Amino acid sequence: MRVVVIGAGVIGVTTAWYLQEAGAEVVLVDAAPAPATGSSQANGGMLHASHAEPWNTPGVGLDLLRFLGRTESPLLLRPRALPGLTGWGLRFLWNSRRSLFEQHTRLNAQLAAFSLREIDRLQRELASEGLDFDFRRCGILKLFQDPASQAHNRSASEAMRDEDVRFEDWDVERIIAEEPALAPVRDRLCGGLFFPGDAIGDAARFTEQLLAIGQRRGIRYYPNVTVRRLRTHRGRIDAVETSEGPIAADACVVANGYHAPDLLRPLGLHLPVAPVKGYSLTLPMNADCRLNLPLIDDANKVVMTPLGNRLRLAGTAEFAGRDRHLNIERAANVLDQCRRTLTGLPATFDPQTMAPWTGLRPMSARGTPILGPTTIEGLHLNTGSGHLGWTFACGAAALVRAGVLGESPSFPMDDLRL
Repeated sequence: MRVVVIGAGVIGVTTAWYLQEAGAEVVLVDAAPAPATGSSQANGGMLHASHAEPWNTPGVGLDLLRFLGRTESPLLLRPRALPGLTGWGLRFLWNSRRSLFEQHTRLNAQLAAFSLREIDRLQRELASEGLDFDFRRCGILKLFQDPASQAHNRSASEAMRDEDVRFEDWDVERIIAEEPALAPVRDRLCGGLFFPGDAIGDAARFTEQLLAIGQRRGIRYYPNVTVRRLRTHRGRIDAVETSEGPIAADACVVANGYHAPDLLRPLGLHLPVAPVKGYSLTLPMNADCRLNLPLIDDANKVVMTPLGNRLRLAGTAEFAGRDRHLNIERAANVLDQCRRTLTGLPATFDPQTMAPWTGLRPMSARGTPILGPTTIEGLHLNTGSGHLGWTFACGAAALVRAGVLGESPSFPMDDLRL
């Protein structure tokens, strides 16, 4: 069975790997010159079932209006993006109703927990073949400055215990003992929640190395290839037409992020996925800014992740359409927000040493990924994971493989389909 996978980010490459692992003939195509050049390139590096809630939390509509056009805010809606977000935005707000939000949070947490077990397996099985991506099951610490916010998060985490989310309540003394770099801000903190089951890793390195191993095992990878259209015959996929000619296919998985709606629209399929922009910085760790644990800063809405000898700082959610321009002001704002908690960080933003990056994450309107078969036979989807793409990658790939090959999935997929 020949399966064409479109997209060579972490989602597409893991999908290709799982299909090849099961015996399929896999062709992987991508318009970019190398794997992991989009939203997989420099994300926050966190793998967490503990924070699997969608971004369309109840009340998000008021937040978007409050932050409209404010470049210093963690959640930014660019006015110029409004016309392109009308339909998607209404569905995004509809799914922010509390009942749907809670349902989707549980669904995401189940998928995230499954996905972390899968990445554990790959790490064990493929380490000898060169899979090394600064992976650590070290847990993640979420910091609070507001007791009410900590209580709310504690209650939300308690509600997720059935989904295998474990946490520990840390007081300030425990926080400083485990993470001495936070001693200068001791008086600002009221406590933290530590999630021991969470992990960290470099998504780009994982993607590049998994693809290299997959190519040695038979995956055919074609970069710099643009997909023109998906060809059907009698209601099923029979080829993928590209800039280099058609590729015959028994099945096709569309995993090219926010570009996926463009391929599906001519087939009469409406895919509610829109790009949401994020920023990160990557800088070398030194004696002045060294972390033992990855941190989520509740007050400043940023994350700080130690990846080997590097420190990844990430934050912001920006609705800016398909604008991939790196806004230096927004990138510098990530540093400013992180310095409020990690005071050893450099005081001045330096793009030469901090590797500023921005990427567009494909966000579904309901806040869960969109996975599995469509109404067109042989056409499958793996997109819409948004800020949780790295967390979901292995689990989503395993579920999509089951759909393509007619296997029984690890848990019901009905609520994840288009």
